[in-house]
Amino acid sequence: MEHASLRTTTLSHEQKLVMASTASGFSLENMDIMFLSFALTPIITDLHISSGAAGLIGSITNVGMLVGGALFGLLGDKYGRVKTFSHTILIFAIATALMAFANNLTLIYALRFLAGIGAGGEYGVGIALIAESFDHRQIGRMTSVAAIGGQVGAIIAALAAWWILPLWGWHALFLLGVLPVVLTFFVRRHLKESDDFLAARAEAVAKHERVSFGELFKTRRLAGQTLGLMVMTIVQIAGYFGLMNWLPVIVQKQQGLSVSGSALWMVATIFGMCLGMVVFGNILDAIGPRWAFGTFLSASALIVYAITLAHSSAILVIIGAVVGFCSNGMFGGYGAVISQLYPARIRSTANNVIMNVGRAIGGFSSVVIGLLMDHYTLTVTMGFLSALYLISLLTMLSLPGLRQLSAKAKA
Repeated sequence: MEHASLRTTTLSHEQKLVMASTASGFSLENMDIMFLSFALTPIITDLHISSGAAGLIGSITNVGMLVGGALFGLLGDKYGRVKTFSHTILIFAIATALMAFANNLTLIYALRFLAGIGAGGEYGVGIALIAESFDHRQIGRMTSVAAIGGQVGAIIAALAAWWILPLWGWHALFLLGVLPVVLTFFVRRHLKESDDFLAARAEAVAKHERVSFGELFKTRRLAGQTLGLMVMTIVQIAGYFGLMNWLPVIVQKQQGLSVSGSALWMVATIFGMCLGMVVFGNILDAIGPRWAFGTFLSASALIVYAITLAHSSAILVIIGAVVGFCSNGMFGGYGAVISQLYPARIRSTANNVIMNVGRAIGGFSSVVIGLLMDHYTLTVTMGFLSALYLISLLTMLSLPGLRQLSAKAKA
C-alpha cells in the first residue's frame, strides 16, 4: 500500500508513533546488551571465571533470543504486533533488573537466557510494524533509523557504565534495566495494528491457514533464500556481538585503558555505526540490497584488520568509528530485506526466526573470540572475522530474491 508522499520527509502521526516506539524499544534492548559488554570485565574478576565462561554469558543470551524470537514471531503473526511487542519489552526489562541480585554464574546464565527471550521476540515484531507502516521505497531508511535507536541505547549504556561502575559496581548497572517497563504502557496506549496485518489475519482465518515455521522452507527456492539470509545474519551478529562484547576487553588489554577510556572508544564506534546505518539505508532504498551489502561486506572484510594497527588512544577512537561504520552499518538492512521478501502473514515470524538464528549461532563468536584471544594473536582473531564477512558476501550474491529487490529499487 502507498503511504505519505515520497517527495517529502513528513511523517503521519501514526508513522511517528511507530518509529518512536520501535526505536525506543530497540534502544532499551541494546542498552541491556551493552550493559553486559561493559560489566564483563568486573564479572570475570568478581566471580573468578575464564574468558570462555564469560563469553558464554552473551551466547546464552542469544540462544534465549532464538527461543523468544520463534515463539513471539508466531504470536505476533497470529495475535498482533502491538500486544506482542509490549509483552516482549516487559520480559527483558524484568530479567535485566534482576541481574542486580545475581551473585553466581548459574543465576546469571538463567537471567540472561530470560532476557534473551524477551529481546529476541521484540525485534521481528517491531520490524514488521515498520514495514507495514511505510512504502517499500522507504523501508531501508526507516529500519536503519530504528537500528540507530538501538545505538542510542548503547551510548546510554556506555555513559552509565562510565558513571556507575566505578562507584557502585556492575550489579547497580543492571538496575537500569527496569526502565523499559515505562515503554510498554506507551505502546499499548498509543499504537494500533496495521491495515496490512489485519487484512492478512482476516485472509488466514477465512482460509483456515495457520502460521508455521514450515512456510519459510516450503519450496526449494524459499528454503535456499531463508538459509542464505540466516548465513548473512549469523555473520552480522558474529561481527557485532563478537566485537562489541570483547572490544572493551581488547582495548583495556592492548592499551591499558580504564573502563572510562574504553567507554569513550565505544562511543566513537557507535557514532560510526549510526553514520553507517544512515548511508546504508539510503543506498539500499536507492539502488537495492546487492550494491548496499556488497559494498559494506567487502569493506568490513578489510577494515577489521585496522584494529591491530592502533598504538594510541586517539588512533583507536578513529579506527573504532571506521570499523563501526563498515561492519555494523548494515544492521538495519536485514529487517528491510526480509520484510519485503516474505508476505505480511509470516513477516514477524520470518524476521524473528532468521535474525535470531543469526543471533543464536553468531553469538557464539563471543566464545570463539575469547578462546582465540587466550591462545593466538589479535591478527588471527581479526582474520577469523574477515573470513566470515567474505562468506556472507558470496552468500548474498547467490540469492535471487535480493537480485530482484535491486532491480525493483532501480525501476
